[in-house]
Amino acid sequence: MKTSVTTTRSLMYPQVQSFLDARAGEFEKISPERRTQLEKLSAFVRQQHSKDGAVRLTFICTHNSRRSHMGQILAAAAAEYYGLRTTTYSGGTEATAFNPRAVASLERAGFKIAKTTNDSNPIYHVRLGETLPALTCFSKKYDGAPNPTADFGAVMVCDHADEACPIVAGATARISLPYVDPKVSDSTPQEAATYDERCAEIARELMYAMSKAAG
Repeated sequence: MKTSVTTTRSLMYPQVQSFLDARAGEFEKISPERRTQLEKLSAFVRQQHSKDGAVRLTFICTHNSRRSHMGQILAAAAAEYYGLRTTTYSGGTEATAFNPRAVASLERAGFKIAKTTNDSNPIYHVRLGETLPALTCFSKKYDGAPNPTADFGAVMVCDHADEACPIVAGATARISLPYVDPKVSDSTPQEAATYDERCAEIARELMYAMSKAAG
């Protein structure tokens, strides 16, 4: 089920590995209440691995523009870090675009991101390492292609989507894991710091969840 953790980590860009190493050293910042929610995610990943090894997670927020993309990318990185075969996706209750502020924050964390189209909903290719497969990211509804429509875990990363989608069709598990939207600081002097703080928070918590799943 698992691959060699040492081998997997060595394939990542050094800056991504350092970013994740730092987050793995911050688990004490996670409250007991939050750990309870994260351990539901851990249990789902562990259960799916033990059943057939096919772990699929879809991170869902309202617009699929910030937190859900961060969740998708950072969960993929955390799973890679701990040698877990996990495929991650993201979607919204509606589609808009992957926000460039979120893109910039992930780039500051070390991910290599290439914008490959220039329409109103651009397609981005995100790499954790030069020889690791790229993640294709663009805004879509949670049930839109290429997202799975059955046998996946739905991770709700905003309160509004959590309330708007009390039932996520096709999901085997539904985990509530809301984060404060970093757009609260858009166009302010705190903008970059807020996005980086949210990026680190999401990474820290998903690292914790994957560490428990790998346990």
